[in-house]
Amino acid sequence: MEQVLFRDLGKMDYQGAWDLQEQLLQRNLQIKSANSEARSETTHHLLFVEHPPVYTLGKSGHMENVLISEEDRVRKGIGFYKTNRGGDITFHGPQQLVGYPILDLEKFYTDIGRYLRNLEEVIIRSIAFFGLKGERSPGETGVWLDAAVPGRERKICAMGVRCSRWITMHGFALNVNTDLAYFDNIVPCGIAQKSVTSLQKEIGSTVPFDAVKDEVRKNFEAVFGVALVQEPVAAG
Repeated sequence: MEQVLFRDLGKMDYQGAWDLQEQLLQRNLQIKSANSEARSETTHHLLFVEHPPVYTLGKSGHMENVLISEEDRVRKGIGFYKTNRGGDITFHGPQQLVGYPILDLEKFYTDIGRYLRNLEEVIIRSIAFFGLKGERSPGETGVWLDAAVPGRERKICAMGVRCSRWITMHGFALNVNTDLAYFDNIVPCGIAQKSVTSLQKEIGSTVPFDAVKDEVRKNFEAVFGVALVQEPVAAG
């Protein structure tokens, strides 16, 4: 069974978390470059984080899906980043659980589609604990509710990843008690006519954030067949 070092970063700005991911990815890439047979020496990581309000645009995203002016965005204190992940525009903010797996897929399977379906499965199982039936929408990555019901499709978890020499980064963003008004300023994931939702909105009350983290951790272990090992955050 593969071990994955787990770190809950708590609240952290987007750039800081991105820099950390790049650091961990590059460390694994250096190991692979130094010795193509040294697969066993690469390290898996899973990071949990909660970001201050920020819009992020994927490498294939379109700026026309950003509906707020730069002036208004700055005035409201919302950050903006063009990223190197897949996907279009999305929002990260308080009470949204963001997960960043840095995995060496060569130790699992070399199939990005399968990896994304497994990430979706983690979330589908996790929200089922809270009574919600998560679904996939053909051709649209992420987890949805009522995916096949025209006019009722709503996304509860967005996903976008990058993979370099089968090392992953970026990941998923699950709306827990997220302020959904922030999504009014964008065309989420570049998909018009479909709405965004949260656990809180669907259930009708605030959901314990730590309980969601526990479910996602448990299901990540089950779906990927790994053991999460707590990695303490270094002081300072």
